[in-house]
Amino acid sequence: MEDRISKGELTRTRILDLAEEAVLQKGFAATSLDELISAAGITKSGFFYHFKDKSELAKHMFVRYMEREDEIFADLEARADALSDDPLHSTLILLKMLADMLADLPETHPGCLVASYCYQHQLFNDEIRRLNEDSVLTWRAFFLRRLERIAEVYPNPEVNLRAMADLALTFIEGGIILSKTLRQKELLPELLLMYRDYVRRVFSPV
Repeated sequence: MEDRISKGELTRTRILDLAEEAVLQKGFAATSLDELISAAGITKSGFFYHFKDKSELAKHMFVRYMEREDEIFADLEARADALSDDPLHSTLILLKMLADMLADLPETHPGCLVASYCYQHQLFNDEIRRLNEDSVLTWRAFFLRRLERIAEVYPNPEVNLRAMADLALTFIEGGIILSKTLRQKELLPELLLMYRDYVRRVFSPV
């Protein structure tokens, strides 16, 4: 029984891996179940044992992606906060860690499922569209919480903290598109470091 469960989980993970890679490369519409089934080396019945249809595959792929992203940001935040009690300094450390992590990627960033799903939102049901919206709101909340902590210590009444949090997402998503389009992986970490410098300048005491 344990061997069968293990094999089943490996197959499920393999399908999700293949689907994520294909969607990031060419989009959800251009990714067919037949190609995933062939690449995974399984039968159609084997695929439908794990996912009832393409929409369910999309949902589980997205949930897994966001869980992985949440773990990455939680780890970076814990490490940054352990290095400094000052909210500005710890946030600057977090952004530097994130930039370094992205700079260490062997190639350009593979892409973002949030952006991919957004571009083809008409292909998804309401549940998946809500998941995508919730993911963006979660990231906004993450950066906004960091900025609000900074503003408590280094107040700047002229700054719109919500817009500044959204700017972080814009730098990241825009950086992914720019680096992939130009095939220059250094552009994404460069943009993150620019955002880091902006945060420092906005809140650094005179």
